[in-house]
Amino acid sequence: MVAVIVSFVFFLLGNSAMSQFEQKSERSLFSDVKAYKVGDALTILIVEGTQADNVANTKESRTTSVGGAIEGNLNTKRFDAGGEISTTTGFSGNGQTSRRETIRAKVSARVVKLDEVGNLVIEGKRTTKINGETQTITISGVVRPVDILPNNNVFSYNILDLTLSIEGDGSVSRIQEPGLITRFLRILF
Repeated sequence: MVAVIVSFVFFLLGNSAMSQFEQKSERSLFSDVKAYKVGDALTILIVEGTQADNVANTKESRTTSVGGAIEGNLNTKRFDAGGEISTTTGFSGNGQTSRRETIRAKVSARVVKLDEVGNLVIEGKRTTKINGETQTITISGVVRPVDILPNNNVFSYNILDLTLSIEGDGSVSRIQEPGLITRFLRILF
C-alpha cells in the first residue's frame, strides 16, 4: 500500500515538475526564445530621429522701357512730340522651415497575425499617467523574424509599415493649446 502511495506522489510531482519547464513551442531548449507565432509578445525599442530642413529663395526682376520722339518744322510752325513708357517689376521672397524630432521609448507589442511570407504583424499600446497627464503610445507594423534580436527586442526602424502615435492629455496639453478667442480668430482669418 505504501508503495502505491509513493508511486502516486512521484507521479504527481513528476507531472508538476515537468510543467515548470514546458514551453508551448516546438523550439529547441538551446535556441533563443523569440516571438514567432500569434499571441507572442516582443519589446519594441522606439528609436526615432527625424530632421528636415527646407530653404527657398526666390528673386525675380523685370524691366520694360519704350521711348520715342518726333520733331518737325513746317515753314514757321514748329512741331515737337515726345513720349516714353517705362515699367519696372521686382519680387523677392525668402522662406525657411526646420524641424527636428527625437523619440526614445520601450513598448511591448503582441503578434496579432502572420502574413503570407511569415512576417509578424504586431500591435502594441502603452498608457502612462503622471500627475494628471496621460500619455498613450500606440504602435503597429510588420516585423521580419530576422530583425528580432536574441533578447526578443526589435528596433522601431526595422518595422515595416510602422505606425507610431504618441498622444498626451492633461493639464500640460491643455495649457499648450490656444485659447477659445484665438481659435475663433484663426477660423475667420
